[in-house]
Amino acid sequence: MAVFKPFKAVRPVPEKAAAIASLPYDVMDSDEARPEVARNPLSYIHVEKPEVDLPLGTSLYDPAVYAKAKENLYAYISRGDLKQDDKPMFYIYEQVMDGRAQCGLVGLASVDEYMDGTIKKHELTRADKEADRIKHVDVCDAHSSPVFFTYRHQEVIDSLVQRIMSSTAPVYDFTSDDGIEHTLWLVSAENDIQTITEAFAMMRYLYVADGHHRTASAAKVGLLRREQFPNYTG
Repeated sequence: MAVFKPFKAVRPVPEKAAAIASLPYDVMDSDEARPEVARNPLSYIHVEKPEVDLPLGTSLYDPAVYAKAKENLYAYISRGDLKQDDKPMFYIYEQVMDGRAQCGLVGLASVDEYMDGTIKKHELTRADKEADRIKHVDVCDAHSSPVFFTYRHQEVIDSLVQRIMSSTAPVYDFTSDDGIEHTLWLVSAENDIQTITEAFAMMRYLYVADGHHRTASAAKVGLLRREQFPNYTG
């Protein structure tokens, strides 16, 4: 059985989504990131690569970097740039690049299923890269960068996703500077949430397609929280 749960996302208010959207932390270096935030002060790079807000030469692994990531994340929230949804939901996210569309669901996977092999991996991870992401997730108290899983085809999920995409207005629909189109829909109806949850519960495995270090790190933070807080259920 594969656990896939809805959650209350902390996400950009619609009018600022295009400005906040940024590349992931691992596809640019600090020298590339600094001019990007100078050009676009709202860029989420302030959380993904917070060293841009610290003196030149600061080690990427300095405790100040992780503290600045948390400070920047909560600044978005306190300013109202990011808001948390009132109820747990799934989200449908589509990217279109060069006319080719890639669409998926956004939700929560299980720490236990990562550890017991229900979530399959195809790459080994490096301890130093894990340590960096563990500190980022732990200090921020947030998994601030999504990972990409895949699963065996399920017609019931495809039909539901297509129905919502064709009949519901998206909450985000913009094209980023690199020419990629980003569109996001909410899956908020309780019967749709139940359908998705039950469909995943019928699957034997999920598969990490991209984000092995982020996945491993988030799972290990989950285990750490259980040690620290016996009632923690993440």
